[in-house]
Amino acid sequence: MTAPLFPGRARRSVAALGAVSAGLLLLSACDKPTPLATVTVGSSSVSAESECRADGQELSMDKVQECLTGRKDAKTIEYGRGDTLRLGVEPKIVEDGKKWQAVLDGQPITEPSANTYRSFAGADVFATGGQGEAPQSKMLSFVQVGEDGKPLAVWSFKLKLKK
Repeated sequence: MTAPLFPGRARRSVAALGAVSAGLLLLSACDKPTPLATVTVGSSSVSAESECRADGQELSMDKVQECLTGRKDAKTIEYGRGDTLRLGVEPKIVEDGKKWQAVLDGQPITEPSANTYRSFAGADVFATGGQGEAPQSKMLSFVQVGEDGKPLAVWSFKLKLKK
C-alpha cells in the first residue's frame, strides 16, 4: 500500500489554489469589455459593445465614417412606424465630461448629452417627407464624444422597418 504524498486537506487546498490561479490567468488574457449601449422598441431590446473605439484616444473622421456606414453585422431590432424608440447607455460612457449623441444613417438626430437615457415617443424614423418609398432599414449609431467634442467610440444598430 502506498502512502499519500499529501493528506486530504492539503490536496484540497492545493487543488483550490490551482483553480484560482488558472481562473486569474484566463481573466488576465481577456480584453476588458466596453460599456453597453441599448436600443429598445416596445418590449424588445438589443445591446452591444462598441466595435469602433480607440481606447480613450479620438477616432479619425475616416474611421468614424466607416463605423457609421460600414457595419454589416450590427445587431438588428424591428421598428414600426409610431413606436416609442428608447436609447440608453451605461453610465461609464458619460463619465469624466464625456457625452454621446444618436446618429441615424450618418446624420445626428440628437445633441450631445450626458444623460444615460433618451426616449422618442411616436417617432417615425422611416418618414421620407413624401420623397419616395421608405427604406427597409436604417443604421442607428451612438457616438461618444469627449469634452472637446471629438469622437471616441461608436456603437451601431440596425433598425428594420416592421411590416
